[in-house]
Amino acid sequence: MDGKSFIQLKTSIPGTKGKELLERREKSVPRGISNTAPTFIEQGKGVIVTDVDGNQLIDFAGAIGTLNVGHCPPTVIEALKKQLDHYIHPGFPVIMYEPYVHLAEKLNQITPGTHEKKTFFLNSGAEAVENAVKVARKYTGRPGVISFERGFHGRTLLSMSLTSKVKPYKYEFGPFAPDTYKMRFPYYYRAPFQVSSDELDQEILRQLEEFFLSEVPAEQVAAMIMEPVQGEGGFIIPSKNFVQGVKQICEKHDILFIADEIQTGFGRTGKMFAMEHFEVVPDLITMSKSLGAGLPISAVTGRAEIMDAPNPGELGSTFGGSPLGCVAAVEVIKMMENELIARAQVIGERLQTRFQQMQQQFSFIGDVRGLGAMCAMEIVKDHDSKEPDKDLTATLVRECVEQGLIILSAGLFGNVIRILVPLVISDEQLEEGLSVMESVFADHV
Repeated sequence: MDGKSFIQLKTSIPGTKGKELLERREKSVPRGISNTAPTFIEQGKGVIVTDVDGNQLIDFAGAIGTLNVGHCPPTVIEALKKQLDHYIHPGFPVIMYEPYVHLAEKLNQITPGTHEKKTFFLNSGAEAVENAVKVARKYTGRPGVISFERGFHGRTLLSMSLTSKVKPYKYEFGPFAPDTYKMRFPYYYRAPFQVSSDELDQEILRQLEEFFLSEVPAEQVAAMIMEPVQGEGGFIIPSKNFVQGVKQICEKHDILFIADEIQTGFGRTGKMFAMEHFEVVPDLITMSKSLGAGLPISAVTGRAEIMDAPNPGELGSTFGGSPLGCVAAVEVIKMMENELIARAQVIGERLQTRFQQMQQQFSFIGDVRGLGAMCAMEIVKDHDSKEPDKDLTATLVRECVEQGLIILSAGLFGNVIRILVPLVISDEQLEEGLSVMESVFADHV
């Protein structure tokens, strides 16, 4: 690096053009759709975003984990251009096309487990979750589905029912889908009565077995769905013992285990899929976000005998598995296999090291946690009380954006700063972004 800054701020954020577009947005787009950065993108490349006023920002958000391969990766762009010369979308339920089958074969190969698998495609993560539950119910003949507190699985009726956080996702949007239940999930930083992580794991697993006596019989539960690392919930990471314990309970009661890898998948945690860290093979796995490098595509992969339970016509989507999404996804997987999974491990180590140093420097950083390049820090009013500081978190996010660094918040209490930086980031870009964070944080000591 020759001393040049990747962040280039020509105006305030937003600038004149950004403000004009904001006025148009407010008149034409519902206020219920929120935005982290109050500006509009003109161009994106790698981790650099240029807005309509010519400001150049570093992107640590990656479209909420959608851009593990960065903005506009050249190989993906080339594949899309080639596909556009052939056909855009004939509709797989009408006339089939090879890219759909090719991607299904690839996902069957790379997802956890050596058993025979099958895959079908949809458009969004929420659709993948809904359809995984459909398949599980069809296969088991059972209605019940168990998710976990702080989990996020989407904003459609069923996926919203499985989601835990009330505001802003569920408030006044009920009634919700029946036969959906929630169980506890370990949150070691906020463990009650200072119990050990092992003790907390065992108590929650005990409560899960008791849940079958007090709330719903195991014989009526089709599936449990779990994020291996909770995303919107605040990057909460369970222990291997806990995840394996849940899987063992599922096997004991013939309940299917669904891994929601929509945010954790495709190299984010330093493995192709986060479940690999826990040495658990799910029966079904849902994928989206970074699968398509920004193209809308999602997938459900599962054991062949489970996936074949629905009859012809019982699964499907007009736009599901679009040719553009499929060819983009194939290139994403190539990039992951070639270098980016290993890169995620390096990025994660550097983030964790810097965050731990900052934790010693700033008393409002209560906890630092992460798996691979899926890293976060929890903002509190003080270390002793651990009282969440949602207001300070929002301020830190806003001021980082004003200084040219896009970051996101998360968590049940809205007090977690999460990093989903594209894995193509250079060491120099990563350092500059972290320096911005440290500078902004220093203003609030």
